[in-house]
Amino acid sequence: MGRALRAVVPLANAVNLSTPLGIVVAVAGRARLSRGPRGLLLGTSYRLGVPQAVAFTVGNVILTRLSRDDLLARPALLAHEERHTWQYAACLGLPMIPLYLAACGWSWVRSRDFASSNVFERLAGLADGGYPDARRSTGRGRRRPTGDGTG
Repeated sequence: MGRALRAVVPLANAVNLSTPLGIVVAVAGRARLSRGPRGLLLGTSYRLGVPQAVAFTVGNVILTRLSRDDLLARPALLAHEERHTWQYAACLGLPMIPLYLAACGWSWVRSRDFASSNVFERLAGLADGGYPDARRSTGRGRRRPTGDGTG
């Protein structure tokens, strides 16, 4: 992906107000804000009890209870959270929040967890985010085998 396209997401998320909201959440959670790679803001040592996830994203702000060094040492997790920044831009910012919550609800009904059938988490990469794929282990939502080894 080109640098010009990568530069659009931080700008879009600033304009659509999701990144400013992320900064407010970071301040409320007494996180340490610092610049991260590729236009990300890292809100590390986040102290609020919600959400319970190791990391979460609001706009271009990655919030985590981890230290900066610990987050940067987990490139798959950082990549997963960075993919959510693109989702904020695609959803035009703040509408991402109710859409994400609805996807969590759908996932709970479908898979009995908030991630396995959540389109946002699946597109961001379940394994990279540290989520197991309950659909795979329970068979819920799986495609029928095709006989060619791919299904």
